[in-house]
Amino acid sequence: MLRRRFTSLVPSLIRAALVQCPNPTPAPRLPPQLHYAPPSAGSFNRRCDSASVRAYSSLLALNDLRDNPGSRQQKTRKGRGIGSGKGKTAGRGHKGQKARGTYKFGFEGGQTPLRRRLPKRGFKNPFSLTFQPVGLGKIAKLINAGKIDSSELITMKTLKDCGAIGKQIEDGVRLMGRGAEHIEWPIHLEVSRVTVRAKAAVEAAGGTVRRVYYNKLGFRALLKPEWFEKKGRLLPKAARPPPKLKDKVDSIGRLPAPRKPIPFTAEEKEAMPAAASTA
Repeated sequence: MLRRRFTSLVPSLIRAALVQCPNPTPAPRLPPQLHYAPPSAGSFNRRCDSASVRAYSSLLALNDLRDNPGSRQQKTRKGRGIGSGKGKTAGRGHKGQKARGTYKFGFEGGQTPLRRRLPKRGFKNPFSLTFQPVGLGKIAKLINAGKIDSSELITMKTLKDCGAIGKQIEDGVRLMGRGAEHIEWPIHLEVSRVTVRAKAAVEAAGGTVRRVYYNKLGFRALLKPEWFEKKGRLLPKAARPPPKLKDKVDSIGRLPAPRKPIPFTAEEKEAMPAAASTA
């Protein structure tokens, strides 16, 4: 009974509600592209950033990299038809030695080549030695500056470390007499060669100069002993001078670089004037 009455009351209630609230006019629907949304600061920044990235990518991109026009030329294809201009003989011409194969560099068809027409001039001595000069005046200046200790033995490594000579040393150092008047105290040196004036100036001040011999490997071990340590190698033994250089040196070089001089013996002192006269 209640169910029948409830079902009969529902349509009447709906009808009364529609009479009291008439149908409102629906708002016109706009297409989605005409809808306006107020922009926020974040969206504006993102839009500007994307635009700048788009503009930057349009100017430079990895897929747009190209070589300058004409920087790369294609390889000439020879023997591919007469229309290319390099067909048939491929630019070699007809017959002959140059058309058939290779020939010796400098060959001029049988006539005397240029390398034999030009005369020879001079020769290169394979036994020549190049010594880097250093004057006594420079050594005295470095001693006064405190870069060289005059109480210790001055070797070629000492001269290299203090900047008296350059780094590109080939066979040794030659002591020159330039600035000999500045030597007023005894100094002891070991160099490859020494001039008569420089030797006399050092000995007049009470010092000594010894001419020592190093071969290529020994001279490298004297100047750069850290190289052998880095490679895990032992320092080489001092080499003896060849017979032709025995009268030009006083003793064999010592390794590693010594700090104290070796006094000259009586025999060496007697042999010094004879060696100086021959030099």
